[in-house]
Amino acid sequence: MGWNSWNTFGCNINETLIKQMADTIVSSGLRDLGYKYVVVDDCWFNPNRDSSGNLQGNPSRFPSGMKALGDYLHAKGLKFGIYQVPVDKTCAQYFGGYPGATGSQGHEAQDARQFAAWGVDYLKYDWCSPNGSIDDQVRTFAKMRDALAATGRPIVYSINSNSIHAKTGPQRDWGDVANIWRTTEDITNKWDTGQTNGYPMGIQNIVNVTVPLASYARPGAFNDPDMMEVGRGGMTDTEMRSHFALWAMMASPLIAGNDLRGMDSATQTILKNQNLIAINQDSLGLQARQISNDGTRRVLAKKLSNGDVAVALFNQGGGTTTISTTASAIGLSGGSFTMRDAWTNAVSTSTGAISASVPSHGTVVYRVSGGATSSPSPTPSPTPSPTPSPSLTPSPSPSPSPTPGGQPGACTATYKQINDWGSGFQGEVTVSNNGSTSLNGWTVTMTLAGGQSITSLWNGVNTGTSGAVTVKNAPYNGTVAGAGSTAFGFTANGSGSAPTGVTCTSP
Repeated sequence: MGWNSWNTFGCNINETLIKQMADTIVSSGLRDLGYKYVVVDDCWFNPNRDSSGNLQGNPSRFPSGMKALGDYLHAKGLKFGIYQVPVDKTCAQYFGGYPGATGSQGHEAQDARQFAAWGVDYLKYDWCSPNGSIDDQVRTFAKMRDALAATGRPIVYSINSNSIHAKTGPQRDWGDVANIWRTTEDITNKWDTGQTNGYPMGIQNIVNVTVPLASYARPGAFNDPDMMEVGRGGMTDTEMRSHFALWAMMASPLIAGNDLRGMDSATQTILKNQNLIAINQDSLGLQARQISNDGTRRVLAKKLSNGDVAVALFNQGGGTTTISTTASAIGLSGGSFTMRDAWTNAVSTSTGAISASVPSHGTVVYRVSGGATSSPSPTPSPTPSPTPSPSLTPSPSPSPSPTPGGQPGACTATYKQINDWGSGFQGEVTVSNNGSTSLNGWTVTMTLAGGQSITSLWNGVNTGTSGAVTVKNAPYNGTVAGAGSTAFGFTANGSGSAPTGVTCTSP
């Protein structure tokens, strides 16, 4: 949690500005809520390294030097974040907006030592080049990972493989390389830009890419949907609240990007929501998994360390609608539950129904307690080896275990392409219950085109990776309420042509 300079100020940064933001983080109470990382983005550096090849702060912008800035932040109980790239030029330099070529290429160990000497606590490392395969990116990002580790100073490592490049962020689990990795192109302060994964990305567009990647998140390794746009205009208050709530549910870094010095009360209310911050920062480190999505009504659930489950009822449509799920669907059993509304703090009780009237682009979040966990949530992946693995390795999936109870309805399966990066693609299959009673498990069959091969799959258990593929429900999403739906997602190598013969059956 913290603040980054880029969204509002771009290259127009200096020492005074950063100190004013730090002062405001403290005086506004944001620091005490967890916003501690102050990240100085692109354009902080001298366009030239010194005679020994060391990075330097821009003397006119940061006359006291970067170590002094780090000392200032640390004295206020904050942490110091800085920006760099693994190639020759930063993004601003690549586009001609800032002079020089001061990237870390060939200077990885030297720059890591310099960052540690300045007291840096967080490194944002941005690809900023159209060149290199995903394997090249893995190897190159790993150089700085190892260089940072060699300094002995704990430094959070945040990477972006997508900038000025094919969108490789969603193509693999980057947790063997970094602590935080961007999933999409850069964010903008709009709800929906119509992009699949291209510049610029709206809130809805980023959610569509990041939600299916939930299985990658675990303590110390998280999907990053980009810095927040809360408080920057361009969206309604309802959309800003959804933005924050969805980032919280996705276990995303909560990095503010607005001008903190002039926040209105609505912005402060959003950024200071302690219920959502607690959900986001929960020690289990799990990202919310998708329970259902019919194109308008989307339900996400996030298991929490004390046994509670946070559930988001997200209205993607253009008008107010009622969104419903059940305690059973989100992984709880029993007959008595307490629900706390994350926005109003109102507490209600339920025997299992979870429902709300949600405005267009709104998100209602409940923290549900009571009962008992009835089925396991996806288990975080084990800690990866420090050696990078350029290949795309399928994540292990649990054996299918349909949830008992209910009578089978008739199911249908609908395929939707989420991303296509040329050499591979990401797809999602929605399983819909067309009956009035619950499904008791489901199986989807489909045939992939020649040359296509599944590299990872989530929210289901697959048999086969090419040609004829069968996908059964995971242990936690076998029950689908009448007229409800769930979904599984996958990434695959090959062309983005749609699978054929996508059908669903239920017992």
